[in-house]
Amino acid sequence: MTAERIWVLADDRAGNVAQCLGVAEALGEPFVVKEVRYNRWGRLHNWLRADSRRGLTRECRKTLLPPWPDLVIAAGRRTAPLARWFKRKFGTRLVQIMDPGWPGRQDFDLIAAPVHDDLPDRANVVHTVGSCHRAVPALLADERVRWEARLAHLPRPYLLVVVGGTTKDYRFGPELGRQLVAEAVSLAGVMGGSILVTTSRRTEPELEAVIVEGIPEPRFIHCWREGLDNPYLALLAMADTIVVTGDSMNMCSEACANGGPVYIFSPPGMVNAKHARLHQLLYERGYARPLGADTTPWHHPPLNAALDVAKQVRARGLL
Repeated sequence: MTAERIWVLADDRAGNVAQCLGVAEALGEPFVVKEVRYNRWGRLHNWLRADSRRGLTRECRKTLLPPWPDLVIAAGRRTAPLARWFKRKFGTRLVQIMDPGWPGRQDFDLIAAPVHDDLPDRANVVHTVGSCHRAVPALLADERVRWEARLAHLPRPYLLVVVGGTTKDYRFGPELGRQLVAEAVSLAGVMGGSILVTTSRRTEPELEAVIVEGIPEPRFIHCWREGLDNPYLALLAMADTIVVTGDSMNMCSEACANGGPVYIFSPPGMVNAKHARLHQLLYERGYARPLGADTTPWHHPPLNAALDVAKQVRARGLL
């Protein structure tokens, strides 16, 4: 199989793209990433865009050239019209991460919908626990090798704090940041060792400053910046315990990939109902606990929905 036989449609939503890449990498086949960029018509409802390239920039359309793929992997509602265009024109098989919305759900060969999305059962729907992601064991191991010597001076165990930021629904400001720091430092006091911190692209400067000021030594803090080498996956691999802020469903799912204790920081009023449903599911399945809950160490199977989706792709003969 050549790289052109599997295409990943990558639009401007980094979280969606990461989920698609996770599935593509889990399949273990060569693939190519096709950037998808929208013009003003890309904001139209999918009923108006239909199964077409309507809403794509001219430059984006020029990159869609044969040989056409056998399988397209995409995520979210805005990519759905383009994915359905491939199906109509070339008979391409379609794997869509998350609900593609109406119309056209029946056009997708496989829809990977998180349980917390409450998508009704259909023959082409597989329900996943958490989000698909790239933190598969092999990649975690590789990233650990790249970074562990740089942190070797820090005493173990490692408590990793993964910090998100403001969402479209809720602001993650300095006050919540101080609460996060206090609770993480308290947990570190029980564990001993060092605190590792990584921020994200949504972490605002005021929140970042509170984190940097409040985390005591011994510590390692990585402040996310565009283009900088990012140790995020390495830190996931090396962490003995993880605290993750509940504003990102992807980050909560990724935190559960290494099999160790995970605590979710999600005070009342911080997240919407969908995020809260995911948190509760992770608690019920034994993957995570609320930050501030029982600190007795525990372990769980590594969680990665991308591996489950890849198995379904194979089982259904889509490759």
